[in-house]
Amino acid sequence: MAIRKRPVSPRQKMINLMYVILMAMLALNVDGDVLTGFDRIDGSLTRTVAAARKENMLMYDSLAALMGINPVKTEPWNEKAEEVRRASERMMRMTVSLKDMIAREADGKDSDPMDLRNKEDMEAVAQVMLSPVNGKGRELREAIEAYRDLAVSVTADPEKRRLIADNLSTDVPQGASGKDWEHYMFESMPAVAAVTFLTKLQADITQAEREALHTLLASIDEGDMRMNAFRAVVVPSSLTVVRGGEFKAGVMMAAEDTTSVWDMYIDGRKVDYNDGQYSLRTGQTGEHTLSGYLQMTGRNGGTVRREFTQRYTVIDPIATVSADMTNVLYAGYDNPVSVSVPGHSPGEVKAVMEGGVLTQLAPGKYTARPSGEGEASISVSVTKDGKVTDMGRYAFRVRQLPDPTPYIPVTDGEGRTRRYRSGAIPKASLAEATELRATIDDGILDTPFRVTSFEAVFFDSRGDAVPVASDGPRFSERQKDTFRQLARGKRLYITRVTVTGPDGASRTLDSSMELIVR
Repeated sequence: MAIRKRPVSPRQKMINLMYVILMAMLALNVDGDVLTGFDRIDGSLTRTVAAARKENMLMYDSLAALMGINPVKTEPWNEKAEEVRRASERMMRMTVSLKDMIAREADGKDSDPMDLRNKEDMEAVAQVMLSPVNGKGRELREAIEAYRDLAVSVTADPEKRRLIADNLSTDVPQGASGKDWEHYMFESMPAVAAVTFLTKLQADITQAEREALHTLLASIDEGDMRMNAFRAVVVPSSLTVVRGGEFKAGVMMAAEDTTSVWDMYIDGRKVDYNDGQYSLRTGQTGEHTLSGYLQMTGRNGGTVRREFTQRYTVIDPIATVSADMTNVLYAGYDNPVSVSVPGHSPGEVKAVMEGGVLTQLAPGKYTARPSGEGEASISVSVTKDGKVTDMGRYAFRVRQLPDPTPYIPVTDGEGRTRRYRSGAIPKASLAEATELRATIDDGILDTPFRVTSFEAVFFDSRGDAVPVASDGPRFSERQKDTFRQLARGKRLYITRVTVTGPDGASRTLDSSMELIVR
């Protein structure tokens, strides 16, 4: 049964409307003392921002002074500081502009954000920050997020990073679900409160700028060399070098100032080197020694000299090529092969095959497929620094794949497949068998062959052998009928098995299978 609403009288409608209007007026009534309090807070924040900006400018001046003393060391950190300065100035200009726009909307052209007349005006904030056409709320949020990410990335202290992230957070509390940040912050906000919020944002930006500058200034001194004990160090890229290749070593001072310049002498002769790397062309094989000294000017103007010695070995070109399964390759078959050259990465090594096809599967891993029996070879070279070095040619004997072993696959009650090659076989299993298979299964090769034909040989009551042909790889119906008639203890033979291997060649196996029915 439908429920009908009781009609409301015109008098009751008027009472309801007046109640709604009264509640709205109470919600919009902001105490004048509260609004004046915002002015006092804004003034205090403005003075704080001005003082903090002066401190930040002193740190920028310190960076400029360090650039004049040691530009090599200071340049990377100064560039990052300039990025922070530009971002901070953009944020400050944006907040000042937003204050002016809100003040003009509230008080007109002769407005002053520091002395608002219509402090309680909420339409001014909504028009500037939340207008669907040109509201600045979303633009401000995106600018805050970009600046926060920059300041956090530059600041090293985890606690200071967390403080910056919290002060410049644009997350909306869970209780305000469904609202974006700009509506949560500026909806129904008086003009004076919005101006004060923007001043507080300026203070947070200045604080984040200060923490970032502190980190950048500290980073310049982190690499400063202040120790009085030095040790010459040679760091070779390899202690074993192929004849004709290059010996490379990093020669440096332990605990040194990377912006300082030192000279290197080998055998009493000054030599040139770049980025701490010294190279020389190797000649004879055997043990060799790189020795000399580094000489530099210390902080007190005196000369600092440290000796160094490093032994290295020069060997003949060598490569390692090995068949992963055996010491021979099989014709017409994908033989796994590993190729490596000591002292060189797989990307620098190249291998090619004569008498077959060599296919790379992964760095250092190949398959070699010889085209026929006889011999095949694999040649290896190394390309480094644009120079190709021949590492040798390696020959392999190529043989035909060995004969596979035929078997009858039978699935037992547990779902496992057993391979019957010879000997006793249950009559039920023989009756369920459908085909003959063949494979090389010797622990090294596990290669299936395709059975094309075979014969099952039975013995009649007179003892005469009766061969019965298969249906390709499958047992023929005549063979199956004969299986069913065999008594326990009877023997049968699988013979003349013809198979085709991976190389495509057909062969008839010499071996046969003897099965005893039980």
